[in-house]
This record gives sequence, C-alpha cells and structure tokens, in this order.
Amino acid sequence: MKVAVLGSTRGTDLAGIFKAIDSGELTGVEVCIVISNKKNAPILELARQRNIPAYFIAPGDLSREDYDRRVHNALLEAGAELVLLIGYMRFLSPWFVKEWWGKCLNVHPSLLPKFAGGMDLNVHQAVLDAGEKETGATIHFVDEGADTGPIAWQESIPVAENETAESLKQKVQALEVKGFVEVLKKARDGKLTLS
Repeated sequence: MKVAVLGSTRGTDLAGIFKAIDSGELTGVEVCIVISNKKNAPILELARQRNIPAYFIAPGDLSREDYDRRVHNALLEAGAELVLLIGYMRFLSPWFVKEWWGKCLNVHPSLLPKFAGGMDLNVHQAVLDAGEKETGATIHFVDEGADTGPIAWQESIPVAENETAESLKQKVQALEVKGFVEVLKKARDGKLTLS
C-alpha cells in the first residue's frame, strides 16, 4: 500500500513509522512521497535520507484550492492510496477533502473532541491548565472542520502530577506513532472504515 505524507515540521511520527517498517512490524506499507509547504522542513530531509521523493510546494499567492490541486497531482503521480497529515500546518480546501474523503488522516495530540483546533505544545498546556487526569492521541479522517472528522483510532494515557507540556508531548508522540502503525495495518488489510 502506497502512503503519502504531508508535513510542515520535524516528522517525528514519520520517523516512528519508518522504524516500524524497518523492524518488520509494519509490512506491506511504502511511503511513496513526502510533501511540505515549508522549504526547509526537516520532514523533507527525513524522506530524502531514505530516497523517498520529497517535495516543497511553495504556497506563494495560490488560493488554498489551487495549492491543494498541485499537491493532489503530485499524490496521483506518486500512486498514493492514503494520505497522512503529520504536523501539516495548513487547512485543506473543501475540494481536496472531497477528493480524498476516507483516504486522508490527521493526527491530533489530545482525546478529541477535547482540545480540538490547537497545535503542538499549546494543546498539552491546555490539557494541564484544565486539570485533566488523562490525555492521549487521536487519528481521525479529515473533513472540512478543524479536528472534527470521524475518529479512526484513539488511546489515552494518564497525566502525571508533575507533568509539563514538554513531558506530555513526548508521551503523546510515542502514542501517535503506535496509532499510525495500527491504522496503517488496518488500511493495508482493507479494514479501515469510516465509523
């Protein structure tokens, strides 16, 4: 199964997916292309180190849909069957969401629907500020809202008493990788369905 990744940041979850592929835990899955809207995003270098096509597509003054059409064309050319958003700092256009409905997944570092719409450390800090006893990670199908699509996978972890946003981030990222591996196995086996 050919998987594409859209990302704007370091790609920690992608590194975890590669590790699962290399160890034999995740078989029958190939990352066929990585695309970023940030020229120097470390996620691109991560792909290049493995000789995976890695493209920066400049947003410039393109409309959201025009940008997404360029991304879409690159995905089709690479033969992508599934798209993962890993730290992708762009909202997708309704056109793209429709084109890839049921085949585009995003990861969010909380137990959705709680703390939807935030990003990275802001989410973990919000969890702490709210006095939550548990948090977790969610992988969901992408719809037109911010973190509102049907949930494909979700798992929780306890919040320790001396937790910081940074320590939570590390724990949750490990959970995100586990989630991606489970979701990719389901997708490979034809068992990933919209709930």
